[in-house]
Amino acid sequence: MAKSAKNAMKRSSAAPVSAALRVLSVLEALSRESSMSLEDLSKKLKLAKPTIYRFLLTLQNSGYARRDENERWAMTLKTFNVGSRALDHLDLYKAARPIAEELASVLGETVHMGVLEGDAAVYVLKIESKYTLRMYSRIGRRIPLYCTAIGKILVAYSDIAERNAALAGVKLVAFTPHTITSRAKFDAELKRITTQGYARDAEEHEEGIACIAAPIFDRDRKIVAAISASWPLFRYDTAGTEQKKASTIMAAAEQISTILGYEAD
Repeated sequence: MAKSAKNAMKRSSAAPVSAALRVLSVLEALSRESSMSLEDLSKKLKLAKPTIYRFLLTLQNSGYARRDENERWAMTLKTFNVGSRALDHLDLYKAARPIAEELASVLGETVHMGVLEGDAAVYVLKIESKYTLRMYSRIGRRIPLYCTAIGKILVAYSDIAERNAALAGVKLVAFTPHTITSRAKFDAELKRITTQGYARDAEEHEEGIACIAAPIFDRDRKIVAAISASWPLFRYDTAGTEQKKASTIMAAAEQISTILGYEAD
């Protein structure tokens, strides 16, 4: 094939890819705000308004974005629905859901499962508490690694390279008076976690909330997720019961790990 023809093919294939990436960047920007104006999007993405408007119309026609009466744009739930269907095909999700439901039933409290994504953890499963007063959380929510039980577990059991990459740009900012803000103390916390087999969040991310998490491993003995239970502090009796709660959560995590092919020593 002539060189000019090859170059023409490269240019023709690159243009759709570039457009697709820009459409995705618009969708990701919308996902971080309740709504955005065309001007806001233009400034944030450093793209011309006519270009972004064309992408927004594409997203609107496909059902992924909507425009309100004030000419502000927002993401629809279609993206969530697509993502939720994708979860059904994951072995991890299939293995975890019935066990998470049983754990929530036994403890009576909210159960989450989270995975590591860059410098944060992301909820991929949530089972609601049986009580009227519940935690504010949702599937897809990103949470810090250093002050949540799920985040701590994911960091503690990651290999050194993955741990360093995840924490490279993380600043230990205080969410509450109980948040660990010293790297030395955090490193000590990680060591304690791997010794005891579970992590706890004692009002470190949200005041009035306690949480315990345990690791989930795959057949290669790599951590793939963490499962946790959360309590409002007034329902969390620390008098000799934390170890029992932790043992229950660790047992659930071990069940999921076993289904994924993990074999303990």
